[in-house]
Amino acid sequence: MTATTVTTPSATPARTAAPLGRLLRSELRLVLRRPRTLVIFGLFALLPVVMAIGIAIAGARSGGPNGGLIASVVGNGLVLPVAALGLALTLLLLPLGVSMTAADALAGEAAHGTMRGLLLAPVSRLRLVGVKAVGVLAVALLAVAVISLVGALAGTIIVGNSAGDGGLLTLSGTAVGAGEAIGRVALAAGWTVVQLGAVGAVALAVSSLTDHPLVVLAVLLGGAIMFGVLSAIPALDWLQPYLLITGWPAIADVLRDPVPLDALADTSLKAVCYVAIGLGIALTRMGTRDA
Repeated sequence: MTATTVTTPSATPARTAAPLGRLLRSELRLVLRRPRTLVIFGLFALLPVVMAIGIAIAGARSGGPNGGLIASVVGNGLVLPVAALGLALTLLLLPLGVSMTAADALAGEAAHGTMRGLLLAPVSRLRLVGVKAVGVLAVALLAVAVISLVGALAGTIIVGNSAGDGGLLTLSGTAVGAGEAIGRVALAAGWTVVQLGAVGAVALAVSSLTDHPLVVLAVLLGGAIMFGVLSAIPALDWLQPYLLITGWPAIADVLRDPVPLDALADTSLKAVCYVAIGLGIALTRMGTRDA
C-alpha cells in the first residue's frame, strides 16, 4: 500500500498596495486630459484677454479710469491678473470649474460604474480620497496660473503700463517696482488657490454622497447663491463671518499700500476650516461606502 501525499493549499498572497506615485500620475493624466478640463483652461485664458481689450477700448474712450478695481487697470497692466482672478472668483467661474472636477472625481466614477473597481482595488479609502483631492487641487492651481500668467501678459501688451520700471500703481496711489508687483500678483494667486481648495473640498464631500455629478454642481452653485442672499440681509450680519464667499472681495487688498493682511488671513483660515470639514465628510462617507 502506497502512502498518499497530502498537499495543503498555499496561502492566498496578500494584496500589495499600489504605489502612491503611480496613483497620482494616473489621476493627473485622467483629470488634465479630459476635453472639458482643456476647454475650461481655454476659457480661463480667454477671460483676461477679453478684459484687456475691453478695458483698453473703454479707457481710450473715457480718457482714464473712473474708479474701482477694474477701472484701475487702465494704463496699469499688472493689475489685470488680480482683477481677472477677482472677477472669475466672484462670478463663480473658477468655483464652477473646480466643482466640475470634484463632481467627476467621485460621483462621476459612480455614474460610470467604475467606483466599484476603485473600492475593490488595493488602495485604502484614505489614499483614494487623497488622490482625488490632489486632482481637484491640480485643476485649481493650473486654472489660477493660466489666468495669472495670461493676465500679466495681456495687461502688459494690450493695456500697457504707465507706472514705470514694469511696476504698478496701487489703489492707495503709490507706485511699486516690478519685483513687488509680481509678488502681489503671486499673493493674490496663492490666496485664490486656498479659496478654491475650500470649494473643491466641499464639492468632494457632496460628490461622495451622490451618484449624479450634476447634483454636485447644483448644490455648489445653489449654496453660493444662498450665501450671497444671506450676506445681503442686515439682520444676519452675525452669520457673515462663517460664509465663505463674503470674504472674496478681500483679493483687492493685495493692491493697497501697505498690504492689509487681516482680511486675507481671516478668509484663508475660514477656507482651511471648510477644507477640513469637506474632506472629513468625504473620508467618512467613503470609509463606509459599499463596493
